[in-house]
Amino acid sequence: MYIEGIEMVLAAKIEEYVEIPDGVNIDIDGMKVKVSGPKGTLEREFKTKEEIHIDKEEGKIKIWALFPRRRTKAMVGTVRAHINNMITGVTKGYTYKLRIHYRHFPMNVSVEGDRVVIKNFLGEKYPRYAEILDGVSVKIKGKEEIVVEGIDREKVGQTAANIEQATIVRKRDPRVFVDGIYIVEKGVANE
Repeated sequence: MYIEGIEMVLAAKIEEYVEIPDGVNIDIDGMKVKVSGPKGTLEREFKTKEEIHIDKEEGKIKIWALFPRRRTKAMVGTVRAHINNMITGVTKGYTYKLRIHYRHFPMNVSVEGDRVVIKNFLGEKYPRYAEILDGVSVKIKGKEEIVVEGIDREKVGQTAANIEQATIVRKRDPRVFVDGIYIVEKGVANE
């Protein structure tokens, strides 16, 4: 009977592991994780009500919790995914490609400081703006392509979304007015 009780305690634990690749340094201070690699450094603090622990072992990160409920199991997986994304970001980086499409009025797109300026969208007199977040670079290639690059997956995705959202067509038939800037490709940067 005593042995059965020990088996129950051992079964009431969830563990997830993340491998640490060569050239990546990870520092852990409670729920704060700092990942350094060849492309830069990312830092994140995981704030959660769940009782989750993050430990560094030989060549891997261990995320675990005792007596997990469904929400706690989900948070362990979420923390693991975020740490994986941070490692991928500092080793390879992330890239989003957007396509500039216009049928009626040719758009002029440029980068000025920390924002993208879109002029002559649907013949409008005033320009539209999209914010570029810190640590993200935006390049305009030719007249049809925008490339958004960075090491933080969330910031790269949000910057691409800001550019796409700046050119939403309102109060017109979307089947006719297909002008805009659209995300066409996203993923890990090519080396």
